[in-house]
Amino acid sequence: MIGSNVINAVTNGEIHFHAIKALSEVFPSAACCTIMDLTLEAEAFGAKILFSEDAIPAVEGQLLKNVADIANLQIPDMTAARLPQIIKACTLTAEDVTDRPVFGGVIGPYSLACRLHGMTETMIDCMCEPEAVHRLLGKCTEFLTAYCKRLKTTGIDGLVMAEPAAGLISAEDCQTFSSKYIKQVVEEVQDECFLVVLHNCGTNGHAVHAMVETGALGLHFGNKANMQEVLKVCPQEVLVMGNLDPVGVFLQSEPEKVFHATLSLLEATGDSHNFILSSGCDIPPHVPIVNIEAFFKALETYNCRH
Repeated sequence: MIGSNVINAVTNGEIHFHAIKALSEVFPSAACCTIMDLTLEAEAFGAKILFSEDAIPAVEGQLLKNVADIANLQIPDMTAARLPQIIKACTLTAEDVTDRPVFGGVIGPYSLACRLHGMTETMIDCMCEPEAVHRLLGKCTEFLTAYCKRLKTTGIDGLVMAEPAAGLISAEDCQTFSSKYIKQVVEEVQDECFLVVLHNCGTNGHAVHAMVETGALGLHFGNKANMQEVLKVCPQEVLVMGNLDPVGVFLQSEPEKVFHATLSLLEATGDSHNFILSSGCDIPPHVPIVNIEAFFKALETYNCRH
């Protein structure tokens, strides 16, 4: 739409803004969201990042190899790595897009810990070295709280906190190693004018109670979850969002299948007034525009019928 590519959008705040602005001008989304890039915060801590032209960046290797590395980890400030570019993107979008809420994005504390220490290593240390994991999570949470507060000053209306790694652990561990820390961030930034949406695309529904316990007033689920069952558990005052498969439906299907999958989800959740239609996770690069159009066409069709 703007003649650019992914690497430019995730490294340049102005290009990032123009990409989001272009989407908001074409699609009638209920809110405007910045690009989901879960390497930003790890890079700020010093992790090595792999960039490519048409894919979201990835963390390479393992920054924290042992307990001593965790103890010596320094918390970065808001000038580290690409953080200023995302702050710029949020500022420009909040100033320009005024017809709907604007949401920034941030990684969750447990997912950040996994990016810094390794997924397998962190899961093992939750059992073998829990004190070290809690020390790391404390540092992650301190940084994320400061970062979220800084993003809030840009004028955005809320944040989508992505915590996918927490969906891969038990509900009890999710509460202990994720929700407990997310709650600290939520209590610092969420108010009547600023909404935190907790996104966990890893859960199949087993961690819903732990997600509710964070106090986030928006919960966003991946395509593994059964939205009808999720809605039974979530309080009515909490916005519940999801959960069409971003790959199987949006990327790999024909528009007709996207239309019918969307309509089917809407029919299944139609009795829940706190449900908001969404994809189950971020839309991958190269999704056909006609498929996104089919998604919104299905929403329009459903609303006309009801």
